[in-house]
Amino acid sequence: MRQVGLLLGVFGKSQNDYLRSVKSFEEILKQGEFSQPDLVRMLKAEGADRTALFSAAAARKEAVVGKKVYFRGLVEFSNVCSKDCLYCGIRQSNSKVVRYEAADEDILAACRFAWENRFGSVVLQSGELSSSTFINRVDQLLRQIKALSKGELGITLSCGEQSRETYQRWFNSGAHRYLLRIESSNPELYGKIHPNNAHHSFEKRLECLQLLKECGYQVGTGVMIGLPFQTMDDLANDLLFLKQIDIDMVGMGPYIEHEDTPLYAYRHLITSKQERFDLALRMVAALRLLMPDINIAAATALQAIDPAGREKAVKIGANIIMPNLTPSAFRKDYQLYEDKPCLDEDADQCRNCLEARIELAGSEIGYGEWGDSNHFSRRQQR
Repeated sequence: MRQVGLLLGVFGKSQNDYLRSVKSFEEILKQGEFSQPDLVRMLKAEGADRTALFSAAAARKEAVVGKKVYFRGLVEFSNVCSKDCLYCGIRQSNSKVVRYEAADEDILAACRFAWENRFGSVVLQSGELSSSTFINRVDQLLRQIKALSKGELGITLSCGEQSRETYQRWFNSGAHRYLLRIESSNPELYGKIHPNNAHHSFEKRLECLQLLKECGYQVGTGVMIGLPFQTMDDLANDLLFLKQIDIDMVGMGPYIEHEDTPLYAYRHLITSKQERFDLALRMVAALRLLMPDINIAAATALQAIDPAGREKAVKIGANIIMPNLTPSAFRKDYQLYEDKPCLDEDADQCRNCLEARIELAGSEIGYGEWGDSNHFSRRQQR
């Protein structure tokens, strides 16, 4: 304290004046806007401050988006990828991966299950390809899903970077949400976790997010939490980036290393999985306070660390869950990270398990509802 007093004296400010100018954590949580230092304090919150953060986020979630949690039936239909991201288990250069492409009939059967069980929406996710064959196949699948569900099933795509023409074509064929994760909004850190070439461009990623907005999608992105080389300032800036680009939905979770990736060599730079998990929960809570009306997914990676991870995220801010509907035969081959959960459950088991978990978290499932982002609706009205 004596050192603080001496420093304050140099700048002509009394110690009492300084202490009065420092906001309490409770005062920060009551704000409607947050600075980067405010967010850093949230991300470092421990003990009573952590409890207060989670309580404030839970209250804000209930007040703005309610208690409902919406299902997005996840169909990982192909692990063939043209990208070589340094953190990803299905990167093109990983020769240990058994590559697959699910048959159209298996994909459509999974979507039919989602529709018949009133999931409301599905997510079609794949490795990143941009060939005409791939583009045409996705287009046909979108039309078939809309037909089999009589237009009732909402569709999110997560198929990477594409041209404006492709995005618009897929939108016109029935997709209305698109998830394209930035992974880090810091260009320098982005460069450390991706190859240094034109096929892995930070600027291209940003451009695609803008194109998706212009095509009319509800746009989602997200970041990894606890990466090597990442700082608390990076994560606070990630949150501000999400607000700056006016995003509609976010999927973010803890970084989990994969031994068959180049980034694994830097595992000595990361914190424990439990610390990454706790930080991810604080990120979810801080984001709910920063952007109260967006959709936030409870990432499957949370459950890879803590069996109750997704429920804990739902309690303090998340409102989207993605039950895995990928045909069981392929699930073990779509491992972006190690220890991915639910590899052996069939669709019925996954649904029943999540129903119980969500009820335990004090929420209810919005069956038969698309659960569109409130933020998107407001953005469209501006």
